[in-house]
Amino acid sequence: MDNCIFCKITKKEIPANIVYEDENFLALLDIKPIAPGHTQIITKKHYRWVWDVPATALAKTGEPNIGKYFEVVQKIALAQKKAFRADVVRSQIYGEEIPHAHIWVWPEATGDEKDLAGNAEKIRKNLTN
Repeated sequence: MDNCIFCKITKKEIPANIVYEDENFLALLDIKPIAPGHTQIITKKHYRWVWDVPATALAKTGEPNIGKYFEVVQKIALAQKKAFRADVVRSQIYGEEIPHAHIWVWPEATGDEKDLAGNAEKIRKNLTN
């Protein structure tokens, strides 16, 4: 979509603090974080809602699918847990504020939530394959 901010971010038209990227998904820090490391996981292909992402068995080869989507969400959450020494990582699926599939993930942790570059680096250092 032409006016979608997340589509512009995936095309690198708008800068973002990216913590993870693969062929189909991108994870970036939220610019208005509710906690240090608050991350948005988005699809690179435009889907209006998370629930519009094809089921694993129905997705075409090379397309995003809901199973892989949640694998990426899990990967980010586990990295946040290590990076911020958090026992709890919360997630939420909204979709009203930006009309593009996205999942919020944030650790219950204290720290400087405004240090986007530093927090992004902490998450990247704790990602495992």
